[in-house]
Amino acid sequence: MKHYRDSGVIVRTFKLGESDRIISVVTAENGKVRAVAKGVRKTKSRFGGRLELLRHLDFQFYRGRGELDIVTQVETRDHWPQVTAELDRLTKAMTVAEAIDQIAEHGEDDPKLYHMLCGVLKALNASNSPMLVPAFLLKLLAHEGLAPSLDNCVVGGEALQLEYFDPALGGVICADHRRGLKISGQALGLMRATLGGGLASVLEVKEGVATQEVATLVHRLWEFNVDRRLRSTELFS
Repeated sequence: MKHYRDSGVIVRTFKLGESDRIISVVTAENGKVRAVAKGVRKTKSRFGGRLELLRHLDFQFYRGRGELDIVTQVETRDHWPQVTAELDRLTKAMTVAEAIDQIAEHGEDDPKLYHMLCGVLKALNASNSPMLVPAFLLKLLAHEGLAPSLDNCVVGGEALQLEYFDPALGGVICADHRRGLKISGQALGLMRATLGGGLASVLEVKEGVATQEVATLVHRLWEFNVDRRLRSTELFS
């Protein structure tokens, strides 16, 4: 079948030539799709301004011979106006999109990623929680089978005095085997709750030392496991 339909969120865009654009879309049924939107950068483009980063759309694609398909039709589903109206929310949304783009494999069906992405953008549109991005990255790592060990020392197995976190070893470390970064009880509690079914309460936590600590630890963990930095965070810092 040359033509196919799917819903997806645009997570990356590139300019191509004078008027075209390449988009990366995380879709509901076809994994990550890379496609060419022809003429989209022209003033009179039939796609208008819909093929922009973070837009949630219904697509019709034409399957190309290589890795690039062609966008033939689009209809808007969501665009989360609060996300694009505030710089801080936009920064977080771009970080989320970049993380998904780094994880998602071209053409590999993974509807969970699509639903996670839509869910986090919907949540960000409703509330600008300081824990939203680190919690999402933790859940994303867990989805990939890379969840950190948070209950016992990854060196000695002890459960008492867990005071350090080592991204390279993948979890917490006790005071006797100290290595890695310091982790407070509050930060450890937030990470445990995120992966243990307490996400709703985590997203209600006000910004503070513990949320900043979690953000730093989770970004270090991401960089070690994915072996790539999240440039969107750095771009606006």
